[in-house]
Amino acid sequence: MSCCLFLLLWTAAQFGQSNTGELRLTVTDPSGLPIQGAVELVSEANQLRQNLETDTQGAAVARRLPFGMYHVDVQREGFATFSGLIEIRSALPTDYHVTLGLAPVQTQVTVNVEETLLDLHQTSTANRIGAETLQHRTTAVPGRSLPDLVNTQPGWLLEANGILHPRGSEYQTQYVVDGLPFTDNRSPSFAPEIEADDVHSMNILTAGYPAEYGRKLGGIIEVVTAGEGRQGFHGGLVASGGSFGTASGYAMGQYGWGPNTLSVSANLAHTDRYLDPPVEENYTNSGTGKNVAVHFERAFTESDRLGVIVRRAHSSFLVPNERLQQDLGQQQDRTSQETVGQLSFQHVFSTTVLADVRGMVRNLSAGLSSNPLATPILAQQDRGFRELYLKSTVSVHAGRHEWKAGIDADVGVIRESFGYQLTDSSRFDPDTPPVFTFADRRRNREQALFVQDQLRLGAWTVNAGIRWDHYRLVVDESALSPRLGVAWSWPAADLVVRASYDRAFQTPAVENLLLASSSAADSLNGVVARLPVRPSLGNFYEAGFSKGLVGKMRLDVARFTRHMSNFADDDLLLNTGVSFPTAFRKAQISGTEIKLDLPHWRALSGFVGYANARGVGYLPITGGLLLGDDASTLLASTDRFPITQDQRNTLRGRVSYQVLPRAWVALVASYGSGLPVEFVGDREQAIAQYGQRIVDRVDLERGRVRPSMSWDSSIGLVVAKTKKYRLRLQADALNLTDRLNVIDFAGLFSGTALAPPRSFAVRLQAEF
Repeated sequence: MSCCLFLLLWTAAQFGQSNTGELRLTVTDPSGLPIQGAVELVSEANQLRQNLETDTQGAAVARRLPFGMYHVDVQREGFATFSGLIEIRSALPTDYHVTLGLAPVQTQVTVNVEETLLDLHQTSTANRIGAETLQHRTTAVPGRSLPDLVNTQPGWLLEANGILHPRGSEYQTQYVVDGLPFTDNRSPSFAPEIEADDVHSMNILTAGYPAEYGRKLGGIIEVVTAGEGRQGFHGGLVASGGSFGTASGYAMGQYGWGPNTLSVSANLAHTDRYLDPPVEENYTNSGTGKNVAVHFERAFTESDRLGVIVRRAHSSFLVPNERLQQDLGQQQDRTSQETVGQLSFQHVFSTTVLADVRGMVRNLSAGLSSNPLATPILAQQDRGFRELYLKSTVSVHAGRHEWKAGIDADVGVIRESFGYQLTDSSRFDPDTPPVFTFADRRRNREQALFVQDQLRLGAWTVNAGIRWDHYRLVVDESALSPRLGVAWSWPAADLVVRASYDRAFQTPAVENLLLASSSAADSLNGVVARLPVRPSLGNFYEAGFSKGLVGKMRLDVARFTRHMSNFADDDLLLNTGVSFPTAFRKAQISGTEIKLDLPHWRALSGFVGYANARGVGYLPITGGLLLGDDASTLLASTDRFPITQDQRNTLRGRVSYQVLPRAWVALVASYGSGLPVEFVGDREQAIAQYGQRIVDRVDLERGRVRPSMSWDSSIGLVVAKTKKYRLRLQADALNLTDRLNVIDFAGLFSGTALAPPRSFAVRLQAEF
């Protein structure tokens, strides 16, 4: 039975995300006959600019449109151009009919998209990354293309090895890929990447979460990899290369026939700087990644749609050595592979009722192996999990209300195998066992129910919902989570004022959770802190506004506060990349985020974002595994401390200028005031261990890494362009000043990591 279910889930999927709708457009002439024409949809607030063509029946369908206001432009030679506005605010399909009049002798068409700059009904902060931003992104090393994009948004911090921290949270980032949740750590050291060239749009949330989202709520990244189906054959090729021996290739082909769309994509990449090394020499830091994905979608009728997404991805890389480890010949290899099949079926019962059933099967594994020269520990690991996820929802449009209710279940098996042998016992307590092995597996069971509503009352919009979660793995707990968001708009002033509250029930990270909770760990040291890691409970508050400026720019301001109990963190095993989940009694995080966005103004576009935040954690430790004197202290202390993601000031910006119709240049800047330092010792000891240059980038007296600053630049050129083909060339220069930026230094939980020096990359993109 389970095998049959696996095969079923492997062979079908509908692609979408929360708060998206569908536009069904029909174009006719004054006599009612269908017209084939060109359609452009634009929403500046959603960073969406999409081109469609109506078929012989005058019909065109745009799917997966984020809620908001859209400018519609329809053109056909011999007819007057139509321009209008339409709002997408329901999961139910929106029908829109356009009648094109005959063109007068002289026509003047003014395209105005300023009214799409603000979403007047958005009740919380949401940052969207559209196709143009994805295409013009600064080239990232393999494994980091999506995290680097998310890191450009206020409220996000990219710590060592590509790990994202939303508003101070550790390992509480959730990716929703084509409508289905991935709640495990998606950083390059834990899982294969989702290739950015496969992504068509992203929506980034840090507050005002719909009730259908749970489990990981530090931040949510909605990713759409399914493109719009077009008739005939289309595709793309991307080749890039640059510093650190980096090279990658991507290919995608899509074929549409009738109601069917099939696409296949593949990517292969290699680099000699995969992780952030602890020393400038960048020892043993090569990595390779590859993935393949198949998408299939079929519309049986206007009311029924079925599809499939299958992915297979693999990454392998070395763990960067410190100087002593390099001198002794250490080599540590890590691998990760993932196989995913996604399912959903959508049925429209009527103009007011829509049902959606989705499912996913996933198998993720990760391993670590060390050669006999590893020091001070020879570690081995083989862990992973198999997951079956099912979700069913019903959406109902009823007057002023947009209801959505559903149920989901996540079941699976987690397995862990870990062992070590000490090769330098002087680095450990005398009672540490020279050899240790551990193996265990356990079933995971999670269920949830939710109901949510969007209510429109004139200038007011209310999003309200409630969610019930049940979690059973190491512990067995359940919780109710109410959600509320309110927005008030003043269209004449281009102003939206908003506030939201989210109750969060966040499940622990699964990576090495069984070992961190097992009594087998008691033999590792005479002093062991080993407590079950319980879910984190949080109350998240946000208030802010969005303001249109001179019809061209949008200013977004948000003030947030988060109160969390059982605050999640992790404990790193030396520099192996292996970490164990921990939790502290509570944490309080508050801050202000400001973003000024200029979508397009003549030849200019860009943004600047600033975040000021402060995060304080409170001991004692309430969950996880810690060893030795540190464990004893953390278990008994009631001190407060800056959390490891407590960077007070962060500034990022990008400006792009269209030099010629086919050429553009861009300048990118980023600044971080520095993370906390936990080094125990004096400056001379630090220099002896890490080197003069690295220690100069640390303020040991303040207990902070000194500020980091990076300037990047890009230049792009459309080499060739026809109606069916386009060839783009882009060159990037990163960290132009070649500044030594330290990310983490000697942290108990994060180790030491350095940002890349000056580097270069070239990317060639072909579309056909």
